[in-house]
Amino acid sequence: MKIGKVIGSVWATRKAGCLAGQTFLVVDTGKEDLVAADQVGAGPGDRVLLATGTVAARFCMDAPIDAAVVAILDCKQSG
Repeated sequence: MKIGKVIGSVWATRKAGCLAGQTFLVVDTGKEDLVAADQVGAGPGDRVLLATGTVAARFCMDAPIDAAVVAILDCKQSG
């Protein structure tokens, strides 16, 4: 899992049927920007928790995705 900040969104007028109705967000993880399927209604500026890889695909009913926003974080604790 990764933590990131939503910095934008991606719009697609045509996409695979299994992605119909899906919102895609651009998330800055500090190391890279990822496009993630939004599962919780996050928006620009939100700090979010990402599931990645096969876990993300399974979370989204085996849709062909590599990252999914699964939580909006209220705070981040360190150490």
